Amino acid sequence: MTGNHFKGHEVSCCIKYFIFGFNILFWLLGMALVGIGLWAWSEKGVLSNISSITDLGGFDPVWLFMVVGGVMFILGFAGCIGALRENTFLLKFFSVFLGIIFFLELTTGVLAFVFKDWIKDQLNLFINNNIRAYRDDIDLQNLIDFTQEYWECCGAFGAEDWNLNIYFNCTDGNPSREKCGVPFSCCTKDPAEDVINTQCGYDIRAKSDSEQKDHINVKGCVPQFERWLQDNLTLVAGIFIGVALLQIFGICLAQNLVSDIKAVQDSCVMSPQNCH
Repeated sequence: MTGNHFKGHEVSCCIKYFIFGFNILFWLLGMALVGIGLWAWSEKGVLSNISSITDLGGFDPVWLFMVVGGVMFILGFAGCIGALRENTFLLKFFSVFLGIIFFLELTTGVLAFVFKDWIKDQLNLFINNNIRAYRDDIDLQNLIDFTQEYWECCGAFGAEDWNLNIYFNCTDGNPSREKCGVPFSCCTKDPAEDVINTQCGYDIRAKSDSEQKDHINVKGCVPQFERWLQDNLTLVAGIFIGVALLQIFGICLAQNLVSDIKAVQDSCVMSPQNCH
């Protein structure tokens, strides 16, 4: 149908190629994220032992790359191929899928506001579960270290949460050198240090509270995250609104293109002489 001329309805080339160009970027980015996820799994030996996917002690950050990349790949494929080939099925799939994602985001936002105390408890449980698995997965370890460094926090609600980890707990039977310690990411940063001291948290929880405050961040990550949200509420709200507007804009463009394609198809059925 591309390239045909009609006396009546026409498919808007601007909408068609805008949807195509916009979605091909999503498609390529989705493939890149999936590729990064597969590479990370291959480095950890997960691909050679698929059963280990469900045997991870805590949250595997690679799942974020796989899920987000997979969704972006599907949406990008449906959007760009649907627009290029003027395929109404793929365009409808794209707009419906995008609408479902928008509805889920909206529902999640409302529920998070209504059940914020429950969300807080679940976040605490989530962090503690992953503290237990800190040494089990290198990607999880890097994620926790990044979080504690970025928000200058330690544990879910404090450094004592690291008692949950078998390497850091203070029990008498713990033979680990990290006993009564915390990861280096809990330590306060010394601007004069060029090299990170990975042993800065050793034995720190065996000291008094005042000594701990001089060497590590004693605030938990849950309250620090809440504070960060409050301080950056405008930025967070702006990002969510911007994403929502992009999704609505994409749905409207896809539906507009579907309407144009159907109008052209109907004009060809009613007046075949208009199509050549």
